[in-house]
Amino acid sequence: MEGIRVAAQKASSIATRKKPGKVRAGRIRRLRRAELPVDTVDLARFLIGKVLVHDLPEGRVAGRIVETEAYVVGDAAGHAYRGETPRNRSLFLERGHAYVYFIYGSCYCVNVSAESPGVGAGVLLRALEPLTGIETMRRLRGTQRELDLARGPGRLAQALGIDRREDGMDLCKPGPLWLGALPTIDVRIGHVAIGNSVRIGLTREAHRPLRFYARGSPFVSGPKRLGT
Repeated sequence: MEGIRVAAQKASSIATRKKPGKVRAGRIRRLRRAELPVDTVDLARFLIGKVLVHDLPEGRVAGRIVETEAYVVGDAAGHAYRGETPRNRSLFLERGHAYVYFIYGSCYCVNVSAESPGVGAGVLLRALEPLTGIETMRRLRGTQRELDLARGPGRLAQALGIDRREDGMDLCKPGPLWLGALPTIDVRIGHVAIGNSVRIGLTREAHRPLRFYARGSPFVSGPKRLGT
């Protein structure tokens, strides 16, 4: 057992020292829909540590998901609360589709649809740890600061070049925007300790503990005092 603990500590140390952006494109495996939990809360937790990939004309950009928020069925804070509309129809698609919307007149946000077809619910992707295509992300964001490339939902979409053109895309089928996973042998990932807190920046249903994040990640957004 002592040997196992020492090996794990070494792997953790290596992961800490390695810089993002060194993940080879071919090492990311596309997720199958069958792997995605149907339940919205389970999906929000499951997506921590997974990868969001956007294959742009200038190359691939990708980041490890380190923060999510669940917007469950009947959630007054969710866009599906008042029923299906042309704007939110992607939330009612089978789990694993992109729902992209414009907010505050300035930025886009990316969600993953949850539950069964016809049931409106989704998971907001709040933050990524940049893995590949970092120079492209810097250009799209207009900043060199790596920590700020995709820390927060608006920055995330901008860093990956996502807008309403990606709304409704199937993230589990061949296409430019998709969900993936890194090999389990990749020491950059290891075991992801998942924290939990109330959601951020809401006026309705703000008390619900439906935000999940990778503990200790500097790429997570929001106040550090939040969560467990």
